[in-house]
Amino acid sequence: MIKKLLFLLLAFSVLSCGSSKKTASKRTVKTKTTKTRASKKRTFSKSNAIIETALAYKGTRYKYGGTTRKGMDCSGLMYTAFRAHQVELPRVSYEQAKRGKKISKSSVKKGDLLFFQTNKNRKRINHVGLVVEVKKGVIQFIHSTTSRGVLVSSLDERYWKNAFTEARRVL
Repeated sequence: MIKKLLFLLLAFSVLSCGSSKKTASKRTVKTKTTKTRASKKRTFSKSNAIIETALAYKGTRYKYGGTTRKGMDCSGLMYTAFRAHQVELPRVSYEQAKRGKKISKSSVKKGDLLFFQTNKNRKRINHVGLVVEVKKGVIQFIHSTTSRGVLVSSLDERYWKNAFTEARRVL
């Protein structure tokens, strides 16, 4: 009797696992496509993917020259996030600042790069961040700092506002 009860219990549990499967349906949306619209959509998607990759490193400690979860510097974060999506960037921030198109701060969008000069004694870009959100004129960017590692900051913060030098659109 106990064997039959265990058998029924086992059979029920096996059958119930299979019945809870959710089926995914693919929905195709037809839209009017032109070459420019398609490329904007691709760029937007790639920007979002790069941002998601960068955000996955949030909380990673700072390490000069680092490009892994064990440690990451600011340009290493950009290098790694962009490379994961087949966009090649130089390894250092002042070289990254030569890529793409220079844009005004007022036209910054998600996926753009922000460059900073945090050492006023050296007249060279030495810090970079990736725009993750622009809401009501407030620009949020992800970067890696020596004191707090990978985090999201606002360009409205006095330190970053004063150190900001330029923005560039790579995608």
